Amino acid sequence: MGKLPIVSTREEAYASANSVKSKVICPIVREGASYLRVDESKKVMEDPISAVVGTFATSLGISDVTMQLLIGSLGLVLMSFSFHRHSESNSKVLAIISWPLIGLFFYLYSGHFVEISDPVLIFMTAGALPAGLAISYWEWISDGSEDDTIVWLRGFVVWSMIPYYVVFGIPYLNMAFVQFTAVSAELMLEFAGFSGYEIGSMMIERHGEVAIPVSDWEGNRFVLSEPLGEGGFYAPMINDEGESVVAFILACSALQSMAVFIGAIVALKSVHWKRRARALVIAIPTIHVLNVFRNAGIVWLTDTYPYPVWSLSGMGIFDFAHSYAAKVASLFAMFLMALALFDLLPELHKHVTKVMSPVVKLRRFLI
Repeated sequence: MGKLPIVSTREEAYASANSVKSKVICPIVREGASYLRVDESKKVMEDPISAVVGTFATSLGISDVTMQLLIGSLGLVLMSFSFHRHSESNSKVLAIISWPLIGLFFYLYSGHFVEISDPVLIFMTAGALPAGLAISYWEWISDGSEDDTIVWLRGFVVWSMIPYYVVFGIPYLNMAFVQFTAVSAELMLEFAGFSGYEIGSMMIERHGEVAIPVSDWEGNRFVLSEPLGEGGFYAPMINDEGESVVAFILACSALQSMAVFIGAIVALKSVHWKRRARALVIAIPTIHVLNVFRNAGIVWLTDTYPYPVWSLSGMGIFDFAHSYAAKVASLFAMFLMALALFDLLPELHKHVTKVMSPVVKLRRFLI
C-alpha cells in the first residue's frame, strides 16, 4: 500500500514545519497529514467588515487579533453590567450597545472558517453579527413583557464567554485543557485496542511568529500577554512510526460546547443553585465523554488505511470527519442534551422558546 513520506527527525521537523508557507501546526508532518491550516498564499477576497476593523486596528498601531479581543472584551464588560445590574435604568442601554459588539467579535472569526472550509462554523460565526443587531433591536423595542427572557439571554452570553476566555487567557489552564484532551483521546484509543500513540511536546504558535516548543517560550504563563496565532497552544499526536497524525488545540476540547451549557444554566437566576448544579453535573461530563469518542474516532480514521487515501470531491478523510460528520453528530448530541435538560429545567425551555419565537413567526410568514 506504500508509505507516505515523513520528516526524519523531530528536531528537523520544528524547522521544516515553520519554514513552509502553510504554517503547519504539527512539529512532525507527513504529506497528506491533517493540519488545521490553509495556504496563506491563496488570494481570497477580504470581507469588507473585517477590512474596516483591520484598517482601524492599523490606525491604532495594534494587530487585528488584538483589535478583535478589545471589541469582544468591551462588549462582554458592558453585557456583564447589563445582566448583573439588570434592575438599574441604564442596563438596557448597555445591552443595546453590547449586542452588536459581541456579534462583531464572533463574526470576525468567520474569515478563518471560510479558509479552512468549515461550513457549520462559517454559518454560526457569520450569523453572529446580524443576530447581535437583531437582538439589540429587540431590546430597544421591548415593552417589558419579556424582560425575564432578555435578562436570561444576556446572562447566557456572559457566562458562555467567561469560562472559555478565562481558560484561553491563562496559559497554564489553556495548556492543561489541551493536554487533557489529547491524553483522553490517547487513552480511549488504547482502550479500544489501538495502542502505539503518544503525545508530543506542547507547542505554541504566536501571532505572526513561527511555532516553537513551549519549553522555549519565555512569555507569561499566568496571564496571556501576547496574541496567539491560529494554532495557539497545541499538542501533536504521534503514531508508532513517528508520524504526526493530528494536533490538538483548545478548540478540540469541546470547551465551547461546555461553555454554552454553562451559560444557559448559570444565567437562570430564578432557579435554585442546587438544580443548576445538578444540571451542570449531568451536562459537562457527558459532553467531555462524547468529545473523547469524537477525537479518538477522527485520529483512527486519519491514521488507519485505507481511510487516509479516501477522498470525496477532493476532500480528505480528516476534513470530512472533522468539518462535516463530527460536527453534525455533535450538534445532534447537543440537541438531545438540551431536550434532557429541558425536562430538568423547564425554565430553560421557556426562555429558549421565547428567544426562538421570532424565528418561528418569520418561518410561518415565509411559508
